[in-house]
Amino acid sequence: MKSSELTIGQLGRRFGLATHVLRHWESVGLLAPARDAGGQRRYGEDDLFRIALILMSKEVGVGLRDVAEFLASGGDKTVLRRHLGVLERRIEEAQAAKELIEHALECPLKLEDCPHAPAEITARIPPP
Repeated sequence: MKSSELTIGQLGRRFGLATHVLRHWESVGLLAPARDAGGQRRYGEDDLFRIALILMSKEVGVGLRDVAEFLASGGDKTVLRRHLGVLERRIEEAQAAKELIEHALECPLKLEDCPHAPAEITARIPPP
């Protein structure tokens, strides 16, 4: 085994992933590790990069199908554009929640007595 090649166990430990996760990613086409003479998976630098990209994608809410689509397309930006909109909405929602929490921490009134909080909370109730 070359020094730059890792077994599935070594790779899993390096990224904190169970080996069944790596096998699943292989089964859906996200990974295609080399095999040694005995048929054992061997992961190289390209696989490390790909796994880091998959994990980053998952962190921002990109599903495995979309990751596979992006990788299979050679980096077509359609998937990225679609998820940019999703991220922008999540950021807006998180910012609004942060502002509400900051206000609640600074407000000397109880939540139910604060004139600002109920309006913010009510705005989050979906219509019937």
